[in-house]
Amino acid sequence: MRFVVVTGMSGAGKLTAIKMLEDEGYYCVDNLPVHLIDKFMELVFMPGSEINKVALGLDVRSDKPFAYVEEVLEALRKKGYQYEILFMDASTQTLIRRYKESRRAHPLAPEGRVEDGILRERDILKDIKSKADYVIDTSNLLTRELKQEIVRIFENNQNYNSLMISVMSFGFKYGIPADADLVFDVRFLPNPYYVEELRSLTGNDDKIKEFVTSYPQTGEFLDKLEGMLSFLIPYYIQEGKNQLVIAIGCTGGRHRSVTIANALYERMKGKGDYGIKLYHRDVNH
Repeated sequence: MRFVVVTGMSGAGKLTAIKMLEDEGYYCVDNLPVHLIDKFMELVFMPGSEINKVALGLDVRSDKPFAYVEEVLEALRKKGYQYEILFMDASTQTLIRRYKESRRAHPLAPEGRVEDGILRERDILKDIKSKADYVIDTSNLLTRELKQEIVRIFENNQNYNSLMISVMSFGFKYGIPADADLVFDVRFLPNPYYVEELRSLTGNDDKIKEFVTSYPQTGEFLDKLEGMLSFLIPYYIQEGKNQLVIAIGCTGGRHRSVTIANALYERMKGKGDYGIKLYHRDVNH
């Protein structure tokens, strides 16, 4: 029996995760009344039950204070019931944007500011988040990327990558990404924009890659950047960080930053206990 409790911040993708688990053959129940949780556990764990994969959605909309929900879960664990906790999270800025786009009220601030509800919810859920087996931050995840992560963990039983790294290229003329954790300026590299036959190309084209990487400082910079990240990442994971955005910037975000972001991604992918993805914010400007 695999029993997954799915919880997390409102707007972070809990319902989406439950639907994805349902697609993978999980028997899913969302927001069961709290006093029925223990009875539900008894039923699905009964010998001879044909159900072998269950997902139970719980959040602050439950009919009891969430602290009581945590007490029930802890009591069930003491009785010997085994379950895993999946916590869905996203940055406050991302959650605010999603609520504005959907024009929905936050469940903890139905008539007030969305941000106030989000901050209150974070405080309520901080304990269960600290106990979670998996924390997935959807701030920079596409739906298909979340699906891949859900399948990887709960269907293919692969190791959980507690840290998701986003390597992003950008142009300083369009502003530094608001969600960037680490920002690196590669405007010190020669600019292919000033070479007429290269101007219309991007860092995804071989000619730009060859131009940018032909300079010795490019390789030296990548070696030092890779070394620094190899030092930092284990400590980020140790401290419980689950989202790291590495932003590589040049003037317009089309040439040098794209080339360096691609090269860094190739060096880092598959090398550590983290997930990694690549994104070029301004390449089409």
